[in-house]
Amino acid sequence: MPSENIPPVSAGRVRWRKFALLIIPAGAVAALLVSLTATGAIAASISVSGTAFEVTAAQFTGQGFEQYGGVVASSDGATHPVAVTALRSGQITDLCQSVSVGPFILVLRAGDNGTPASVSNIVIDADQQSGNASFSNVTIGQDASTLTEDPGHTGQAGGFGEQADSFEITNLRQHTWLTTAGTFTLPGLSLSFSSTGC
Repeated sequence: MPSENIPPVSAGRVRWRKFALLIIPAGAVAALLVSLTATGAIAASISVSGTAFEVTAAQFTGQGFEQYGGVVASSDGATHPVAVTALRSGQITDLCQSVSVGPFILVLRAGDNGTPASVSNIVIDADQQSGNASFSNVTIGQDASTLTEDPGHTGQAGGFGEQADSFEITNLRQHTWLTTAGTFTLPGLSLSFSSTGC
């Protein structure tokens, strides 16, 4: 026979104080990890497609430049050495991006009608780059882990790094594996398939 001294169990009730004591610290830790990843203090693991793409531009200007060595990996296990370029903001005139899709080449164009494309907090992983470049207040050969220019990305301790307040690159051509950005505004966007790239 059940004891009459056992209190009834109330189903479906949440103890909000205990819930808050658990969820608030967990939320704070999650927010911290997202923040550290966004600033480059913690590396985000992104597997690249294994197919690089070409980027060209008549002019690329911007503020907040950092660059250091890195490696990207594709899902098949192949690794690719890259120069990681982090920029606070930039404007791109006559942007063209092309990538092979089967027997065709997908071509994206923007910023060619008098209004340049614009980016913020962009990170570019490229293994080839050419053009005519100029930098202001540049530091070359700095330890990659001590870069201080906003946007605040850093590389490995002891690695080669450089940074500058602002930059300008004309006749840019890049062979790129991965690009991430906080914002990427593409005025006059045009997307098409072609037998030739940029």
